[in-house]
Amino acid sequence: MANLPSVTDIQVESIVFSPSIKPPGATNTLFLGGAGVRCLEIEGKIVKVSTTGVYLEDKAVQSLAFKWKGKSAEELNDSDEFYKDIITGSFEKCIRVTPILPLAGKQISGKVSETSVAILKTHGTYTDAHDTIINKFLDAFKDENFPPGSFILFTVSPVGLTTISFSNDGTIPEAANVVLENEQLGQAMIEMLIGKHGVSPGAKQTLASRLADLMN
Repeated sequence: MANLPSVTDIQVESIVFSPSIKPPGATNTLFLGGAGVRCLEIEGKIVKVSTTGVYLEDKAVQSLAFKWKGKSAEELNDSDEFYKDIITGSFEKCIRVTPILPLAGKQISGKVSETSVAILKTHGTYTDAHDTIINKFLDAFKDENFPPGSFILFTVSPVGLTTISFSNDGTIPEAANVVLENEQLGQAMIEMLIGKHGVSPGAKQTLASRLADLMN
């Protein structure tokens, strides 16, 4: 905790992301790297559906600085390779997803699993073993509902685990809802949000801005 970067909270719509969290599945407290809104086109209208916060282990700053120190926020934001280094970096990371609109667990898990599988297949890393893991993921969400103010934590560990936790009261849960013994799937979930075709451009922009400041 002593080396944790000093950062402020971020408010996205009415959702406030705290400067740091220690989610289930993480051995360290993580700092807030960035946050933004996710929009979808529904019946021809752009609708704000959820917010995304990205938390990173403190050593992410030093790890990324070897390659990216000296780059501006604009240069980082324009680089797919920069976000790839965050997604695959050997440090703990966590995505916090908070609904703006009420969302059913099946809605979330269906979209996340579909997109994550597509990403793994694009990378050529999808195997039959992922089928079992995906089913375990879907099963954890099937009876859940997420009203505004609740949130989901996707914590990815470099030791090969993806830990998923639910909160209905706005507090950090003490235990995980499901642990997937696969780091690649967790990385694909993060890539869905901040990768080349990431659905949360606001989170990408604040990540680039904050990390540029911290590295420089």
